[in-house]
Amino acid sequence: MTARLADIAVQAGVSEATVSRVLNGKPGVAATTRESVLAALDVLGYERPVKLRRRSEGLVGLITPELENPIFPAFAQVIAQGLTRQGYTPVLATQTPGGSTEDELTEMLVDRGVAGIIFVSGLHADTTADTGRYERLHGQGVPFVLVNGFSEGVRAPFVSPDDRAAMRLAVTHLVSLGHERIGLALGPERFVPVQRKIEGFTRTVREHFGTDGRDPAEFVQHSLYSLEGGQAAASALLERGCTAVVCASDMMALGAIRAARQRGLAVPGDVSVIGFDDSPLIAFTDPPLTTIRQPVTAMGQAAVRTLLEEIGGTPAPHSEFVFLPELVVRGSTASRRRSGPTASAERTTAGGQDPTAG
Repeated sequence: MTARLADIAVQAGVSEATVSRVLNGKPGVAATTRESVLAALDVLGYERPVKLRRRSEGLVGLITPELENPIFPAFAQVIAQGLTRQGYTPVLATQTPGGSTEDELTEMLVDRGVAGIIFVSGLHADTTADTGRYERLHGQGVPFVLVNGFSEGVRAPFVSPDDRAAMRLAVTHLVSLGHERIGLALGPERFVPVQRKIEGFTRTVREHFGTDGRDPAEFVQHSLYSLEGGQAAASALLERGCTAVVCASDMMALGAIRAARQRGLAVPGDVSVIGFDDSPLIAFTDPPLTTIRQPVTAMGQAAVRTLLEEIGGTPAPHSEFVFLPELVVRGSTASRRRSGPTASAERTTAGGQDPTAG
């Protein structure tokens, strides 16, 4: 083995330690150096280790956290179409409760020789997660791109919406309608998009209302990214007198509408609600949902383009491509009633049926 390492090192023009790191899939080796070592293996007639053999040129992995939230199938569709147009076959791997973890799905895709992987809202967005898993993926020579959730500790290209700008759009819209007590319902605080939304929300609220003794943080409520989570978060915010609620997903917004109606409040008559994503079919709820449109098409196409550049040998720097969201005004926001929210059953009837009812 020593002689073999020495031969490879001489052929590649690197140290034996570097050869060892490449053969064992260790991080910390430049892509060009890794390619030199692998080329030396080929020239000398050595067989590449299984995990270092040339990636399949036909398969690209796509890992999503779930498919119940319609934003993830929307991303999957855009990314799959982009890959297919370029001659690649997308392999969708989805986490399910009690099923495979992100690490297990990644290992499965790597073992199948995918040319690269796109992660949508994965563990890279969790500030408490170990980023070493992505360094190990680097060491295996697998290109990857990360969507939603930037991390300084991961050397890879990121694609994200501007969450801070999204909150500015939402809050400014509600202020223009006369709302002063505006709540924010979102997911667990450990996630990067959540932290950025809070920053944008609190900054914009302070810009409009100054320091009048109210702390915007009092109107931030964490929950789960689900209809039930939105319902619970909105209930807490309505208890604090909020006349408007900005939600971090459209599913949470539907839960917020349910919470308002269960209290006898009309949407948007008594309470205005804004979602986030502009998921498919969300324009057809009752009332049609005002939401922040996440630029899914542009983001998905950018993720595909960036990954294919990585696969082609021109990797992007450790950077983040940020896309501006758009406010889509529909029927779930309206001017605040100066008399404040009322628990009139008559207004609830006028507000329409529960959009989540079967």
